[in-house]
Amino acid sequence: MARVTVTLAEIREAPLSVDEVLASVSDPRAGGTCLFVGTVRDHDGPADASPDAPEAKGVSHLDYSAHPQATDVARELAEKLASDGRVVRIAVVHRVGHLEVGDVAVVVGVSAEHRGEAFEVCRALIDEFKANVPIWKHQQFTDGADEWVGLP
Repeated sequence: MARVTVTLAEIREAPLSVDEVLASVSDPRAGGTCLFVGTVRDHDGPADASPDAPEAKGVSHLDYSAHPQATDVARELAEKLASDGRVVRIAVVHRVGHLEVGDVAVVVGVSAEHRGEAFEVCRALIDEFKANVPIWKHQQFTDGADEWVGLP
């Protein structure tokens, strides 16, 4: 089996390019490519849509910070997910600094011989990235309040 390539595993201050990630995971061996693009939304609220759930709070902007080793952790995670040989190429890029509503915060790309593996590994990569890479979000709400998310 051909070697899997981790094409990108970076934390950047500059705006992210979906096209860059797509190009980085493109490969003639791949029959399926899956992308996940995470953007800053205009509200923060519970995933629970029940009538008892608290109201969503309006978000004005975010500021992301990262531990100096966040890039290393991201690369290790991508390499771990690539090591089982189910994918051809894999990439993840997350932005830090000041982001406005609508800005791209994270892009994940996975290509595989078949779509099922591309979808599965793409979802695992974003889920594990959010759970394990030391990046912290400082949300600024439209009512003037703020909140840190992801602190240890």
